[in-house]
Amino acid sequence: MFSSRYWREIPQRYRMEAAKCSGCGTVSFPPRLICPKCKGRTFEKVRLPDQGKVLTYTVIHVPATPFKDEVPFAIAVVELDGGVRITSQVVDCDPATIRIGQRVRTEFRKLQEVGDAGVLCYGYKCVPA
Repeated sequence: MFSSRYWREIPQRYRMEAAKCSGCGTVSFPPRLICPKCKGRTFEKVRLPDQGKVLTYTVIHVPATPFKDEVPFAIAVVELDGGVRITSQVVDCDPATIRIGQRVRTEFRKLQEVGDAGVLCYGYKCVPA
């Protein structure tokens, strides 16, 4: 069974929607109820850019059980164009070839299967640009 959190995060996972503060212009991802910079409470929805660069990364060799078939795989902190940072798996490349500063883009991908019924969960992953 999916958690209610998964359903609440669908706009962020599926469409990369963020919140831009109407007062100071700070972009928060995931969206927040209160702006961390000016404490404003009025936001507009914005879509994040789909390109950015790797700030740091690690290669996972001993994963949690749901990801045991994917090892080794890389998890990176990516700074999207515009400054928002996300954490994402980097796929479609050998983890040994990833470099800090490397350009990547986000793509909509399957994240995992949940439960005995194999319900699919989708979200974003990064690929080399």
